[in-house]
Amino acid sequence: MIKDYGTQAGREFLNKITRLLKLFITMRGFTYSYDELVLSPTAENKITKTMERVQKKIEDLLESYRKGTLPRLPGQTLEDSFEIYVMNELAKARDEAGKIADEDFTLENAGIIMTRTGARGSSLNIGQMSACIGQQSVRGKRIMRGYLDRALPHFKPGDPSPKARGFVYSSYQKGLDAIEFFFHAMGGREGLVDTAVRTQQSGYMQRRLINALEHIRLEYDGTVRNSAGDIIQFKYGEDGVDPAKSDHGKAVNVSRLIDQIKIAREKGRPAAGEYIKKELTEVEDQLTPMLMDELRQNLAKAKLSTAGVEKAIESTVEQYKRALMEPGEAVGIVAAQSIGEPGTQMTLRTFHYAGVREQNVTLGLPRLIEIVDARRIPSTPIMTIYLTEEHRKSKSAVKIARNILYTTLEDLAETIYVDPIHEEIVVELNKTMMEDREVSPQELKDKLQIQNCTIKIRGNSIHIKPKKAETLKKLLDKVSSFYIKGVSGIKRVLVTEEHGEWVIRTDGSNLSKVLEVCGVDTSRTTTNNVHEIAKTLGIEAAKNALINEAKGVLEDQGLDVDIRHVMLVADMMTSTGEVQQIGRHGISGKKSSVLARAAFEITLPNIVDAAVKGESDPLAGVTENVIVGQSIPIGTGLVELFMSSFESRGKNK
Repeated sequence: MIKDYGTQAGREFLNKITRLLKLFITMRGFTYSYDELVLSPTAENKITKTMERVQKKIEDLLESYRKGTLPRLPGQTLEDSFEIYVMNELAKARDEAGKIADEDFTLENAGIIMTRTGARGSSLNIGQMSACIGQQSVRGKRIMRGYLDRALPHFKPGDPSPKARGFVYSSYQKGLDAIEFFFHAMGGREGLVDTAVRTQQSGYMQRRLINALEHIRLEYDGTVRNSAGDIIQFKYGEDGVDPAKSDHGKAVNVSRLIDQIKIAREKGRPAAGEYIKKELTEVEDQLTPMLMDELRQNLAKAKLSTAGVEKAIESTVEQYKRALMEPGEAVGIVAAQSIGEPGTQMTLRTFHYAGVREQNVTLGLPRLIEIVDARRIPSTPIMTIYLTEEHRKSKSAVKIARNILYTTLEDLAETIYVDPIHEEIVVELNKTMMEDREVSPQELKDKLQIQNCTIKIRGNSIHIKPKKAETLKKLLDKVSSFYIKGVSGIKRVLVTEEHGEWVIRTDGSNLSKVLEVCGVDTSRTTTNNVHEIAKTLGIEAAKNALINEAKGVLEDQGLDVDIRHVMLVADMMTSTGEVQQIGRHGISGKKSSVLARAAFEITLPNIVDAAVKGESDPLAGVTENVIVGQSIPIGTGLVELFMSSFESRGKNK
């Protein structure tokens, strides 16, 4: 509304609608009373039945766990697999109970009104209030710790039932019993600790971001530069559009604009395709390629008259110009705040969701901090390997995965031990592992070449005899970690089907070596290790990787941050040609100004160092000017006004 009719109209609208709603709520009233939380007997029965069914399922799981027939999840022990299965079942039970409660209430219910209109709350809150609170967790697992082999003395040791490990069957409306209350307090405490830790971490991240980007501004020539005049971006965000003036990230909402023209103008003869093309080529240099494409597609569909087409193109150009960023704008600070602020709302821990995730991935705030810190090795290095056309549909994906997985002799052996009588090392091979990793005994024999040792293969065991008996101890370590096949650093592989093609996901990362493996699609295979990408594919690829990773983390948390802010941070981190961290070892530590460096961190060494070297401070940035009390060269401070005096000239003559 403000975009179309100006701020005055927007103000009037807000004032009027607020007055109207205030009167309405005064007359009607809006209360959430206790009886709106009481479920009907049929819903109660349904919930009881659901709980009984889940109880039965968990008993079955327990039975198969005790027998050892429970299918193990990849990379998990049997016990961990059992826990994950149980947590999934219990999460499902809570969701189902919540759903039953949600369906039982009508739209007259105040709680439903609040959740459906999006005022506050979700169906989960209603479910917890009226149906079932669900599993209490500490660090993403069920509550295990307390007394020996049990959480509380009210249970038998080793009891894995839901109740004994923190599942709350009651709802807030019914009230919790003493045991449930205790577990609930344990789960709630974690939430408080989490919040306290998170504010610290995200606060420090935001301080570093702001310090690194504070002096970045938009110049009059449309480039984004730092205080020294180095170009960070040739055009802000690649299209020069101010995210605050944009329409959900788009400079102009073309389809809406054309709809408005359709309504406002009477129908005429649709303009010819040639005419549209001609009109568009005239404004080509004034609009971005994306806008041009959108205009082309929408105008072809809309069938507007010639006047309509002219108006549409004219309005698009005008709106695009209006949406541009203004020179002098402190784009760096805006970007830093736009990324730092959502950081406070992120979840801190990776494991909050009980999901059968075969991969352990760092998400949320810790991953975002990892990205801006430009860590050498991420805490969970992961690769996504796509395959070439002939392999992506077939089962040969498994074969490629086996070639990638790092295999040592230890992986193929049942046991490796020293035989002191014969003074040799004996490796007993595991048949199933050999088949699983596709290693034949002959291949093994060819691979096993150890200096000063004789190697004999007898049936299912390998005998390695060194020339000197003293070296046995040293040799044992060497033998168990002896490389057979695969790519170093790849600890686990997982072949999954995504969008109708086979994709290999790995734990561990080694991009340059994986790209050499036959059958790997080199153009799409990626890793979450930015330094590796920079080393293998160059700095532009690293910049894009930084953008994708950061954007992915933010979207994963359901936060909508404009891509232009993320791009600016990534451009800043890679502007020198190598990936730098945002902090005292990277951007903030390499500032040209002594005062700015000293004001951030490690104050004294910075000042002493500058004095020793005889550095001078150009006072071109933000911090330095604040310290010395001058106006900062951003926004209106960017403009310098010179006045010539005519009198002095006359005297010189």
